[in-house]
Parts: sequence; C-alpha cells; structure tokens
Amino acid sequence: MTRNRRSGLAVLAAGLALLLAGCGGPASTATSGPTRNLEVLSWWTSGSERAALNVLFDDFRTAHPGVDVRNAAVAGGGGSNAHVVLANRLLGGDPPDVWQTHPGASIEQYIDAGQIADVSSIYQHDKLSSVTRQDLRQAVSRDGKQYGVSTGAHRINMLWFNKRLLDKATVTVPAGGYTADALLNDLAKLKAAGVVPLCLGAKDPFASAELFENTLLGVIGADGWASLTSDRLNWNGPQVRQALGRFGTMLDYADPEAGALTWDQATRKLAAGECAFESMNDSAYGELVVDGAKEGTDFDYVPYPGTDNLFLTVVDTFVMAKNAKDPQNAQAFLATIATAPTQLAFNKLKGSAPLRTDVDVRSLPPYQQSAAKAFAQDPVLLSITHGEAKSPQFQQGFYDAIAAFAQSKDINVFNQALLDAVNQVPPPPH
Repeated sequence: MTRNRRSGLAVLAAGLALLLAGCGGPASTATSGPTRNLEVLSWWTSGSERAALNVLFDDFRTAHPGVDVRNAAVAGGGGSNAHVVLANRLLGGDPPDVWQTHPGASIEQYIDAGQIADVSSIYQHDKLSSVTRQDLRQAVSRDGKQYGVSTGAHRINMLWFNKRLLDKATVTVPAGGYTADALLNDLAKLKAAGVVPLCLGAKDPFASAELFENTLLGVIGADGWASLTSDRLNWNGPQVRQALGRFGTMLDYADPEAGALTWDQATRKLAAGECAFESMNDSAYGELVVDGAKEGTDFDYVPYPGTDNLFLTVVDTFVMAKNAKDPQNAQAFLATIATAPTQLAFNKLKGSAPLRTDVDVRSLPPYQQSAAKAFAQDPVLLSITHGEAKSPQFQQGFYDAIAAFAQSKDINVFNQALLDAVNQVPPPPH
C-alpha cells in the first residue's frame, strides 16, 4: 500500500469515528456497543475478484485495526450459489453483516422485506452523494434514503478477442462500428481455420445470459431497452426473434467445452489462445490481466456489435443487514469502500470503472480509462441478467428461457418459458 493511501486511510478512520458517533437509526441501535468482528458475503472467488476484494478488506483493516474480518465468499459466477446461501441465512435470522448485491430490482427486494439498513449517513461523508451519478444513486434509494454503497461499474456490452488467433485466421481486427454480420462472418472464418471461434463459460448461467443480453441490446438499442424495462417490449416480436436467431447462430460457434467451463475458465482460454472471441462484462479484463495476457498485444476489445456509445452495466454494491451482529463495523466497511483511494485500487484489479466521478483514473490501464470515460458520458443501462432492470422473478424466467432456447433453438420455447415465469405469483417478502 502506498504512503498516500495509508495516510488517507488514517484520516478516514478519524472521520469515521465522528461519523459513527453521530449516526442514528437501525445501523447504530442494533447492538449495545462495538464488536471486534465483521462478516462479508460475496461471490468473488476468481483470481482477479479475490485480489480486488482483498483491497477492500485491507483498507478496512488499516482504518480499523483489530477487527476480525470474515470473508464469507461463496463460489459460483454471478452469485448463483451465494444467493441461495444468503436466502437461507435470511430465512434463519442469521444474516451476514454485509453482503453483495446490485442496484435496482436486486436491492429493492431487500428493502421491501425490511432486511437492510438505511446507510444514508455515508452519502453525506466525503461528498459521496455529490460524486455519485444521480441515476445510480436513485437505484439504491427508496423515499430519499440510500440502502447500498457501490464500488464499481462493469460494462457488460464488451467483446474481447485474442489478436494472435485472429491473425492466424486472417480476420481483420475489429474496430468501432463492428457489426453483427461482420462478427458472424469472422466466427465462420475462425472455425474454417481450425480455431475455436467463441469462448463461453456456460457452466455459469449468467455467461450465456450476457451473450443474449448483448445480442438483444444490439438489435433493440436504448429505446428498446426502455421498452423492455417498462414492460412494453413485445417478446414475440420481430426484433426479439432476430436477436434469438443471432444468438442461436453464436451458440453454434461456441467452445464445445463451454458447458463444463466457468466464466473465468473460459476467459483463461482466451488468454491462452485456445478460443478467439468472448462476450463478457469487463470482469474479463481483470481476469485476462491476472492470467498474464497483455492488452493490445495478446488481446483487445470492442463494444459488442450494435452497442457502441451505450454502457450496459452491472454495478458492484454492498448492503448491511438491518439486524447486523456487528453494525458499527458494517457501516464503517461501507464507508471505507466508498472512498476515492479504495475505489481506485479496487477497480484497477476488478476491471471496472469507479463509481465516484471524482476519482482520477489516469493511473488506470488504457481499457479502464476508456471504460471510465464511457461511464461518464454514455447512457447507462441496467442489466436483466444481473437482476437490476427487472424483478428477481423475471430474471429467473430470463435464465430459464435462455437455457430452454439453447437446448431447443426454438423461439416459441423461449417465449413460453419466459411467459411461464412472468405469470407465476411471487412469494410474499419475508
């Protein structure tokens, strides 16, 4: 850790002591006094994810020495297993102090159930409220109160490629304005050259869902996305059918081993030159770097076809339990991860863009500087795949419909699976 970061964290510790002393509400009244423990549940277990999560833990420990931080991470890309563990713990009245979620519909389920604490006081500290995009601040808010603190924004609509494999197949390196037809043509060239065209970690359902989500966005654009999120999109219409047709063709070019691969294993194959393209949020960037691949030499990137000048995002966010065992440490952890030095160090390893708009990103690699610029100036769209844009019920139906289509390649099967999920009556909040 640099001297400047240590100094900044020492100041943070002093400031937090004053902040916590003056806090009221659920966060400060859940226990009679401070404890020496903190439990944080996430799903970050890949190489780059662990490294980035350790930044958050290390900075918290520096500001709060003596606190025993328990890393309760649960393996499973996209949080599929972590969500099950968390749901069981919430049902059993044994929540972790802090857990990972996303803005929008994901966090709303916990607000509705009264399971998370109001952390608005953190937004008044260190100018956090004024340096957070209003739309993303609203996405963690209810009735003017904030319930989550976000660390970074991943751009989902990215396409990564291995430059050496493209050269081997005499495929021109993609640039801005890359089209869906050009991508499909290039995948065919790669296959003819004996190269695995498309990396896919389909063992993690979110990877296939992101591939379709990107393909759909490339067809319907920002206006169509607004129709989707407001329940006005015709899922049986020509645009969705076009997107599904493209998605089906993409799956024909996917790695034959895709079903046995997690997202990070698929990304490792891209880094090693074992497959050529990958549609994946820019967690892939952090993983490619961890795997030893060099930006601009071994791999490069372009916005997914049809999505230039859009930023489809999954935002890393943490919340604290309303009845946390260690509420003061939980709130102090959220305040730590909201600071500019911590966000810079965290996102450098995670591959994402800092949420704070005042973070100086000039020390980040070229890709992340470009992503931060896009995050600042392009329309930001919330994801279906990661439960931000639609309810958890719809999200599950989306996953089921994609899995059904991947097996059948039948558009009617996709629509029926989605319709079945949407028409189910959701259980009442606990």
